[in-house]
Amino acid sequence: MTDQQTAPKGRRAAFGFIFASAVMNAVSFGIMIPILPNLIKQFTGGDTASASEWNVVFAVTWGVMQFVIGPILGMLSDRYGRRPVLLLSLFGLGVDFLFMALAPSLAWLLFGRVLNGMTAASFSTASAYVADITPPEGRAKAFGFMGSAFSFGFLIGPVLGGLLGDISLRMPDLVIGAWTVDMDLRLPFFVAAGLTLVNFVYGLFVLPESLPLENRAAAFDWRKANPVGSLKLLRSHADLVRLAGVGFLFQLAHTVLPSIFVLYVGYRYNWSPSTMGLTMGLTGILGIAVSIFLVGPAVKRIGEKGALLVGCLFGCLGFIIYGFAPTGVWYLIGTPVFALMGLVQPGLMGLMTRRVGPAEQGRLQGANQSLQGIASIVGPAIFGLTFAWSIHNEASVHLPGLAIWLAAAMLLAAFFIALKARAEPTVA
Repeated sequence: MTDQQTAPKGRRAAFGFIFASAVMNAVSFGIMIPILPNLIKQFTGGDTASASEWNVVFAVTWGVMQFVIGPILGMLSDRYGRRPVLLLSLFGLGVDFLFMALAPSLAWLLFGRVLNGMTAASFSTASAYVADITPPEGRAKAFGFMGSAFSFGFLIGPVLGGLLGDISLRMPDLVIGAWTVDMDLRLPFFVAAGLTLVNFVYGLFVLPESLPLENRAAAFDWRKANPVGSLKLLRSHADLVRLAGVGFLFQLAHTVLPSIFVLYVGYRYNWSPSTMGLTMGLTGILGIAVSIFLVGPAVKRIGEKGALLVGCLFGCLGFIIYGFAPTGVWYLIGTPVFALMGLVQPGLMGLMTRRVGPAEQGRLQGANQSLQGIASIVGPAIFGLTFAWSIHNEASVHLPGLAIWLAAAMLLAAFFIALKARAEPTVA
């Protein structure tokens, strides 16, 4: 990497690419949200409860891959730089989306999800990149902008996914030589693959390295790269352990909507894929507004810890409204309240990245990704099976929102843990 690449102007250009990369990746992931559960439901013969149980299997499998592979990629980025790891992740994701688009059975679709989980490290690597090029006092605001990128992607992605899903239901089969692919619900996967691979090509020619040679880890250590070893970093500072616990509960609660949203609103409100996509789009708009217009002023006025606490409380209240909403209109009323949960991640990441040095930012993000992987394993099992139980026993127990109320309780617990964290951290 040249001196010019590390200059402030180069850093601004690099952040621009990372922002654009986050948007395109979020669009790619968002496209799948209203589609993948319905494709699983199609493979299971249209049974909602069975699709919910299989959805748990898919989510847990993805989480296991994140748990195992995330720390390895984090250590690789500390040792060899962020750029090659980010590009590898983008290329792998593009191939994985193509694989799932062509999957002829539920087993092949699940195998594609395994590959997806192994290469889906672009978000955590991008976070390490942002920490590299942003001074500590500006990281919460930078992570807020990254949050707006994710919200912007999830604004476009689910809407696009829902519309493409409706279009693909009317498309003829795709014939590739002697191989015929049923295009029902497959078009969104092809579009997600295209967007991700375009992002890879763009980054291949534009993206500079963010981690100078002198700030890199001296060697790649497998003892630190395995999931257990990566989590040892979180014990290096008392507050880091506490914040990691907050992050885990946040990630765990955050899995409830990806796990059951499509099946929940379809069962309770009878929404179509396009309605689901538009609702996610509304959530994305509100998330963008919070990330761009509220994170900076909130952090300036109440600090990173204050933003974290406020986000936990409003996220809890939003989940409570979602779980009680008897109609789709009431569900929509809860979206502005829930959007304020967007204050959690910037405040949390701002506090956590202050506690490690430059050579460990990737390892920190790898540890966070391991925790996210654990949440992705445990969360869908808890929420998916709870939702399946609640609708299996609908005649005797009318609690379809029970799974979402559990998520609210987790955020409330995260709030009380965060209360004990110090607002002015020191590097470990």
